[in-house]
Amino acid sequence: MDVDRDTARETAFAAWMQGAQPRLLRTAYLLCGDPHTAEDLTQTALAKIYLAWHRLHDRDDLGGYARRVLVNEHVSLWRRARRHREVVTDSPPEQAGEDRHYDGAEEALWERLSVLGRKQRAVVVLRFYEQLSVAEVARVLGVSEGTVKSQCSRALATLRGELATAGTWTQEESWTR
Repeated sequence: MDVDRDTARETAFAAWMQGAQPRLLRTAYLLCGDPHTAEDLTQTALAKIYLAWHRLHDRDDLGGYARRVLVNEHVSLWRRARRHREVVTDSPPEQAGEDRHYDGAEEALWERLSVLGRKQRAVVVLRFYEQLSVAEVARVLGVSEGTVKSQCSRALATLRGELATAGTWTQEESWTR
């Protein structure tokens, strides 16, 4: 009887993971800027979720929980390394699913994420790539909504400046996007 329950649990986790893994990998890449580190972060997060699956599988917001584990792993990795190493590639890894991000002008924007600090990058990735509300980002990161808004505002100002300096967008174009 326990074997059937364990098999059902593993099957449920495998089905959930198959749908969630590409999105988590993409988010991890945007957080760290390195495809290999992104794979490590994703695998570590999935392993932690698997170990806790017996109490999580009925959770309503499993995607939010997975993002939180991923962000926590990213912060832990950053703290362990004591310095932030960036590896910026010519293009991001191939996109999974039906996401429409990374087309044309948006690609230049996402490639510029390396100029942001880890907190601002996490806010931008969760807010605009994951399309979470300010309240959801605050909950995932464990900060106030005001902190999310200020970090987002500063990050966007930095990105606008970077894109204007690079000649990718003009200042007036950046206000319309």
